[in-house]
Parts: sequence; structure tokens; C-alpha cells
Amino acid sequence: MRLGVLVSGSGTNLQAILDAVATGALDASVAVVISNVSTAAGLTRASNAGVATEVVNHREYASREAFDTRLVERLRHHQVDTVVLAGFMRIVTRVLLEAFPRRVVNIHPALLPSFAGVHAQRQALNYGVRVAGCTVHLVDEGTDTGPILAQAVVPVLDDDDEESLGARILVQEHALLPKVLQWMAEGRVRVEERLGRRPRVFVTG
Repeated sequence: MRLGVLVSGSGTNLQAILDAVATGALDASVAVVISNVSTAAGLTRASNAGVATEVVNHREYASREAFDTRLVERLRHHQVDTVVLAGFMRIVTRVLLEAFPRRVVNIHPALLPSFAGVHAQRQALNYGVRVAGCTVHLVDEGTDTGPILAQAVVPVLDDDDEESLGARILVQEHALLPKVLQWMAEGRVRVEERLGRRPRVFVTG
């Protein structure tokens, strides 16, 4: 499995992927890391691991579709077959999704369908939930609405703030994302399309 990882920031989930590949826990290669932000620390992480990097600045494109068209061109150039959004702060369009059908994966710091979108940890704290967590899901055209692949639960402590809760969720993200990608590498993930209903995901083995 050849991964194309899209990042906008620090790239800690990218690092988890790189570490899993290095130890053999993930039977895949990271073919390229692309960022829409030239200063993203994730690019440095990739370079340090000997992975190709590219910058595609979304501000240089007139539309989301034009931006995604360029992303697809660069991903295909590197022979990517699976795309991972690892802290990529852009909503992707049908252009990217149709180029990699059911092969675009996202990690979100909440137990979807609750608290989609930005500031998920803040949303959870404001709502007063007792458990939070993270979700790995396939991406569709909605905001964090795609079929759920796996989730991990994190308790909300009485003295939690957004930073402390986010840090504990991040630990689970780093474990969960490579694990799910390995399921995909092993061909264990099956998506069942259901007429008039949301797709359902099965993990075999």
C-alpha cells in the first residue's frame, strides 16, 4: 500500500505512521507527504524520514476543485493508492474522492457522529460528556460524515481542559490510525453500500 499523507500542521499522526512503517507494524510505504502550508512541521518530519515532500498552496487556486485537481495530479505522480488526511485543514471535494474511491482516510478527535468539525475537544467539554475519544473514518463529501472504521474512547476527567483532553486523545489517535491502515493493507476492510442508508463497514479476521 502506497500512502499519500496530507498535512497542514505539526504532523504527529504522520509521525505515528512513519514510526509504524519503520518498525514493520504497518505494511505500507509513505510515497509522499503534501502540505498546503509551506511551514508545516509535518514536512520536516517527512524529510527526516527520507520521504518525498511537496507544497501545494491552496491560496493559489481559484476553487477547492482546482486545488484538489492539483493534489490528485501530484498524488498520482507518486503512485499513491491510499490518501490519509493527518491534520489536513481543508475540506476535500468530489475531485479527490472520485480519484481514490473509498481510499481516503481521516482521523478526527471525537467520537463521531458527535462533535464533527473544528475544536472537537472544546465541543465535548462544553457539552459536558463523560467520555470522548477519536474516530478513524473514510472520507465523503460531508464534514466528518464518512463511514466509521474504528474508534477509541478516552474518559473526560473533572479537571480536564481543552489542552489536557486533547493530549490524551492524541495518544489514542497515534495508536489507532496505523492500526486501521494495517487493516486496509491486509485487505480486511469491506464497505457495504446500502440503498437509502449510510454505508456500513466490516473488518474481517
